[in-house]
Amino acid sequence: MAASLVPAAAASIHTSQQTKLKQKPSGEQQWMGRFPPNKKLNHLKYFKARVTMSSMNNSRSVEIPRQWYNLVADLQIKPPPPLHPKTLQPVQPQDLSPLFPDELIKQEASTERFIQIPDEVVDIYSLWRPTPLIRAKRLEKLLDTPARIYYKYEGVSPAGSHKPNTAIPQVWYNAQQGVKKIVTETGAGQWGSSLAFACGLFDIDCEVWQVRASYDQKPYRKLMMQTWGAKVHPSPSNITNTGRNILAMDPLSPGSLGIAISEAVEIAAANEDTKYCLGSVLNHVLLHQTVIGEECIKQMEAIGETPDVIIGCTGGGSNFAGLAFPFIREKLQGKINPLIRAVEPTACPSLTKGVYAYDYGDTAGMTPLMKMHTLGHDFIPDPIHSGGLRYHGMAPLISHIYELGFMEAIAIPQIECFKGAIQFARTEGLIPAPEPTHAIAAAVREALHCKETGESKVILLAMCGHGHFDLPAYEKYLQGTMVDLSFPDERVQESLANVPLVA
Repeated sequence: MAASLVPAAAASIHTSQQTKLKQKPSGEQQWMGRFPPNKKLNHLKYFKARVTMSSMNNSRSVEIPRQWYNLVADLQIKPPPPLHPKTLQPVQPQDLSPLFPDELIKQEASTERFIQIPDEVVDIYSLWRPTPLIRAKRLEKLLDTPARIYYKYEGVSPAGSHKPNTAIPQVWYNAQQGVKKIVTETGAGQWGSSLAFACGLFDIDCEVWQVRASYDQKPYRKLMMQTWGAKVHPSPSNITNTGRNILAMDPLSPGSLGIAISEAVEIAAANEDTKYCLGSVLNHVLLHQTVIGEECIKQMEAIGETPDVIIGCTGGGSNFAGLAFPFIREKLQGKINPLIRAVEPTACPSLTKGVYAYDYGDTAGMTPLMKMHTLGHDFIPDPIHSGGLRYHGMAPLISHIYELGFMEAIAIPQIECFKGAIQFARTEGLIPAPEPTHAIAAAVREALHCKETGESKVILLAMCGHGHFDLPAYEKYLQGTMVDLSFPDERVQESLANVPLVA
């Protein structure tokens, strides 16, 4: 359809009006009959415009948010501060300046409730925002459930995921400070793709360390990054001291996000004209993602729905936070009372099996110590999901609210996740990325429970991206070669042995 229909489709969640129009073969002729005889108009454009107007009227088209929401402002108990890895004292702004531009350092420690989104960032957001909120009616029918299932779909971005929501502002703030080069890591490739896209828009060099398992399994993510101008290395690499040390111990290392972070941070710290960007975990990253939840609140209000259960997958936590944090604000204000559920893989269960402790964000111990749910900074996960949801720690702010009891967490094995993904793809049409298959599986569980109880709950889930570059994972499921991997208690204890002891 015409590009002018994208905002309407993004804002629309009720498709009944459009369905009725499609069911009437003579609908287009009916609209053609309303053309003024003396006007030479394109009847197809006119017809589509009327459909668009009808959709917008039904859904009260939402605008792109102009502010990011900072959950820290509304927490009576503030999260513990990050600590300097050598002094174990709270990190000061000057400690972070080798890695981040000044404005992002301010946002990381901010207690302001709302932070204005720069106009230039909003302008780029408008390429794909607002994103669609869609009711999964055909999935509901397949499950024969009285529940109503909605998903907020972030796969319409140029990179195919939610990651550009933070890549764009991070690169913009770096550009404002005159930074010439940005380095980062990527696991599944979605973050690296998004940062490469953003750097291309602002003419900044981009260098990415991609976890080796993902680098090998997902060549098209690498090619996407290179198409946007990025230089991509498999991690561990021979370029950095960290990579060389890992390869000396294990030449066949599949890599990890912790290792890739260490490599990128090493390069940034050694070069004055280079900064580092992170795609999840940190407060300012979660802050930028709240455009998802802010839009979703307005979209649900427009159709008179209130979520009873909010579900999102969690690796580092950015997509989950982006959807959930604005709803937690509404819950704290007593407006709504949804159950908020994070879902992680059984092979990398940082929330459900990790410890809440200070730990490094990377394998080499170069980053500040953060209080988070962790499996240990030298944790090497199994190469599941083509690289997704495999970070050793959970975002400190998510870990904190989990400790406060504002949310719950469960772990689901990957075969169940992909079973749900196949059900979703064959009813809703979208092929999910491996990461949101966890949210889908949890939503299916909840919907089937509603079938048993007769409850007509409203289930809202975060659909953080498409799986067009993840088809080898689907191939394993369809061929019956996919296996469920868990993280047994003995490996938990082994992994946690090197977590630093901080009083």
